[in-house]
Amino acid sequence: MAVPTQFAYRTLKEIGVFDAAPVYESLPGFKKPEGSSRCSVYSPCGRYFAWASTEGVSVIDASVGHVITTLPTPNVYELGFSPRGSYIITWERPSKDEKGDAVKNLKVWHTVEDVPAGGEKQVVGRFVQKNQTGWNLQYTFDERYCARVVTNEVQFYESGDLGTVWNKLRAEGVADFAISPGNNHSVAVFIPERKGQPSAVKVFNVPQFTTPVSQKTFFKGDKVQLKWNQLGTTLIVLAQTEVDKTGKSYYGETTLYVLSANGGFDSRITLDKEGPIHDVSWSPNSKEFGVIYGYMPAKTTIFNQRAVATHTFPLGPRNTIIFSPTGRFVLVAGFGNLAGQMDIYDLEKDYKKICTIEGGNPSVCEWSPDSKYILTATTSPRLRVDNGIRLWHVGGGIMYNQDMVELYNVAWRPQQFESFPSGDLLNPVPTPHSSALAYLGTVKTPSKPAGAYRPPGARGTSTPLHFKREDEGGAAHIVSNGTSLVGSNGFGKQRRQVPGAETIEPSLPPGAAPANGAAPGTAEGDENLSKAALKNKKKREAKKAKDAEAKAAGLIPENGPAPGGENRSPERRDRREHQRSRSKGQQDNNVRTPSQQRYRSNTYQSSQGRSQDIRQNGNGYGQNGNGHHNGYGQHQPQAPPAGNANNLSLNLAASRIQDAPELSVTSPGGGSPNAKKLRGLQKKIRAIEDLEMRLAGGEKLEDTQMKKIGTKSSVQAELTSLEAEG
Repeated sequence: MAVPTQFAYRTLKEIGVFDAAPVYESLPGFKKPEGSSRCSVYSPCGRYFAWASTEGVSVIDASVGHVITTLPTPNVYELGFSPRGSYIITWERPSKDEKGDAVKNLKVWHTVEDVPAGGEKQVVGRFVQKNQTGWNLQYTFDERYCARVVTNEVQFYESGDLGTVWNKLRAEGVADFAISPGNNHSVAVFIPERKGQPSAVKVFNVPQFTTPVSQKTFFKGDKVQLKWNQLGTTLIVLAQTEVDKTGKSYYGETTLYVLSANGGFDSRITLDKEGPIHDVSWSPNSKEFGVIYGYMPAKTTIFNQRAVATHTFPLGPRNTIIFSPTGRFVLVAGFGNLAGQMDIYDLEKDYKKICTIEGGNPSVCEWSPDSKYILTATTSPRLRVDNGIRLWHVGGGIMYNQDMVELYNVAWRPQQFESFPSGDLLNPVPTPHSSALAYLGTVKTPSKPAGAYRPPGARGTSTPLHFKREDEGGAAHIVSNGTSLVGSNGFGKQRRQVPGAETIEPSLPPGAAPANGAAPGTAEGDENLSKAALKNKKKREAKKAKDAEAKAAGLIPENGPAPGGENRSPERRDRREHQRSRSKGQQDNNVRTPSQQRYRSNTYQSSQGRSQDIRQNGNGYGQNGNGHHNGYGQHQPQAPPAGNANNLSLNLAASRIQDAPELSVTSPGGGSPNAKKLRGLQKKIRAIEDLEMRLAGGEKLEDTQMKKIGTKSSVQAELTSLEAEG
């Protein structure tokens, strides 16, 4: 019979050991303990399983389920084993004795020990360990040495004699360390920044602690994760800062480095997508590793041990990468605040994608020791509802499902791959358990996704690039601090859009934005103009075109329209002429030529001929004595009176006025009965031209506005006839 895989779980009220495929039943010899428990763990070798309750610690043989030893420590909150299972380590909450001294709360025991009848197990060693993070001792692969970090040094002990320090690695400010799992006894230590000195990771051979064989210094490293490969030949350093000084992230900055244990290679790993590093994982073959990095959708890349990229997977919302124990498959998933999708790839088949599994919202995901199954579980306290365990085949099908109440922990039993029968891992697909079929019956058929809400004005049009995810062809996400290259949504410099136009390059449909970012019909250089400036520019160009058409038709003299004519509104002419009169205020106030008097006047001639000649008197002023006329008429120069001291200048000015064109403008406050109607028609024409400019600029107009544009010809005809009558 095939050796079954096994997993253990811990809930609020029970602990279970379960044989998975192909039997799917509880371990026959295991008696489930009663009462609550605090923690549980398998030994790295897979021989033992232990849990801690309020009565003490119990250890069973994982193969048969029989209890082999108990420890009389009722307040244990953490458990651990040495690599080969020879020692079990317990951690209790820090406390003080009657004298006020700290109690040695970290204890090391022999897992299996001959105890005389009526006697108790003896502690191999005990230490004071206040911090629960990194509480456990670290052992070499052969359990010859173990080590723990204290202030400014890492202390090494021989495993059988924990009362005497065997050797010390002195490193001022050391905060973390990691012993390699391989045959070579190597240790890596991390020293954070202090007193202006950069952070450092140093690798030493045990016990030569005088000179590091490899080291890497860097800034931006408040804390690190030290990840050795299984052979212990290469180390990955994932450095992280608490605060991102550039302001791009709330969660600090992350950088990645790789060092060889023999000092032959060290480098920073350059990543080609901006954003945080979500996950790093070694392959069991120790020759490659995978990294997920960048703002969502994240990028997943496989590197060799020299930090050279060998393959890149498609972009997607992913933040977890796990290699199977055989190294053949890799799981790339999105957990946490992501959708829980898991992509399975076959590395031996040219990175072919096998399937995508909809895992829900798991908080635990592990490969089975035989690389055929994937265990996912939703646990408390992250989620207190929908807790349970599911087993998936590597081909994508669900094999087993068990719902639980307040599931706290679940883990596969470590087993050697050689202990399982050889064969194809993908075929044949095993028969699922009845619980899996029942689960499939309760799963709702996914309905057609409704998609994002689109306002009525945007329905039926393509989605702009800055609203698409990068893996869907959208613009790349760029985070910056107020630079002009960043759009309103944090995406790169946005291009001009024409409503309804497709914005994807290089195949540009009609009306789409070209590569330089300018909209169709927009002159080069207009992309830097504001919306108001661009609108005014279009108005000016349309006016020039209209004037050119009128000149070609002979409606305007070749020398252009008369200054101050109907091409300018009365208010603007009044303002301009008033400025001209002020600019000439330096001349003699007692002598004003008719030309000066005309420029000073702010009255206009009526189209019906209501006029009043400029009356000359001794000082050149008009009828009302201040240079302003109450009537509207053309200005006719008259000869200056005899005896005036400025006859010569007046005659010269009069000769100039005779050559000037006549001024004929519409009065805003009087005139014939048709004057008001004429102004109303001119106002309608201007409003219609404004709507035409907006329509030419790509703006979507309402039906009433389109109807208004359609009345332009009738309004123009009425205006022409009215002007002919005048």
